[in-house]
Amino acid sequence: MALSAIEIYKLLPQTNCRDCGFPTCLAFAMQLAQKKTSLDKCPTASEEAKAALEGSSAPPINLVTIGAGERALKIGNETAMFRHEDAFHHPCGLAVTVPSDLDAAQLAKRAADLSALQFDRVGQSTGVDLLALQHVPGSDLAAAAREVAANGSLPIVLMTDDPVAMAAAAAAIADKRPLLYAATSANLDDMAAIAKQHNLPLAVRSDGVANLADLAQRASEAGVTEIVLDSGARTPAEMLADLTAIRRAALLKKNRQVGHPTIVVAMGDSPLSKVVNASVAIAKYAGIVVVDFDDPALLLPLVTARLNIYTDPEKPIQVQAGIYEVGTPTEDSPVLVTTNFSLTYFTVEGDVSASKVPAWILVVDTKGTSVLTAWAAEDFTAETISKALATSGIADKVKHRTVILPGGVAVLSGKLEDQSGWTVVVGPRESAGIPAFLKALPVPA
Repeated sequence: MALSAIEIYKLLPQTNCRDCGFPTCLAFAMQLAQKKTSLDKCPTASEEAKAALEGSSAPPINLVTIGAGERALKIGNETAMFRHEDAFHHPCGLAVTVPSDLDAAQLAKRAADLSALQFDRVGQSTGVDLLALQHVPGSDLAAAAREVAANGSLPIVLMTDDPVAMAAAAAAIADKRPLLYAATSANLDDMAAIAKQHNLPLAVRSDGVANLADLAQRASEAGVTEIVLDSGARTPAEMLADLTAIRRAALLKKNRQVGHPTIVVAMGDSPLSKVVNASVAIAKYAGIVVVDFDDPALLLPLVTARLNIYTDPEKPIQVQAGIYEVGTPTEDSPVLVTTNFSLTYFTVEGDVSASKVPAWILVVDTKGTSVLTAWAAEDFTAETISKALATSGIADKVKHRTVILPGGVAVLSGKLEDQSGWTVVVGPRESAGIPAFLKALPVPA
């Protein structure tokens, strides 16, 4: 159980020395209780205090790392049931299955193609995170594992219930830190021994939540340090119920036996139902979602949903402030000004591009907020826009001194002209009106 601030305070030296960076030991204890700092900040903490706080300060959901190198996937270590309580810290991993009975050339191509698959969404690049190599009886899982590891850069999930096949495949690519899927009540001892031997993460799978904690406990007692849970749920209702129950037990009831990230195999009768089922698991609360399709048109809604859910609500997605070109603008091209909220910028950029009129977009740093939000917060004002016009270098790129202001903040036009010396033209209130607006602008003489 987590200790309260008062319980932590009683374990501290209570000298108020401020070496931890806080004015009092009580203030430090309150930050420790909220997991906003760590005990190592206190240079005089006793060994007794460290021992007592070690279990309390451990995250309720253990961190699991799959893969090695730059593309290693980290899941778990979450602290909140709902995003408004705290950000979700480790985005759900998306895994695509590849059967092990493909020939070497096919395996190499699938591994390379999935590793290269990327989607650009509001300035962020995202894609598939894992390759799930599914054992087909009669095929050589170890040989297939070596092939995909050699030709792809994604972390690998080895999927088989056969301990013999798993032992060979795990040994073949142990340096790649694959996730072993899955240990069941029938094979847990063998699978746990393989995971322990190579220090690899292990997924345990049961038929329902009831036996999952026991399987995880057995795996832990066998020496497995990184565990992933699969309740066996495959329908949306079952997944939602099981994943929520596991999350609640770990976070609210502090049940260490289920304090591990989860994995779901999303199934369905049609491509659409598979996408829907996977979306449910991404939303609540899968650590990994495995799908059996690689069609980009089907994967795109999943990576988009994940991006939306795992965006920190306190840190809006934003682009860098500065000057952006649309088309091939010249010194006569129009200059539009907007904020650095990604959704705002890319909407404006898309509509300017649709107009076929080459233009400059001046992006003002508004801490990642939209036009009206930034105006209300006094981050998008005559002063901030004037400063951007003066310091960005846009004056060196155009021979005119006319800037197009979003129609929603037309009230700024007069003051902006006075402060900047630029002529202000009020543009459309909605971005969708930009194409017609730009096409109607007079052609420079």
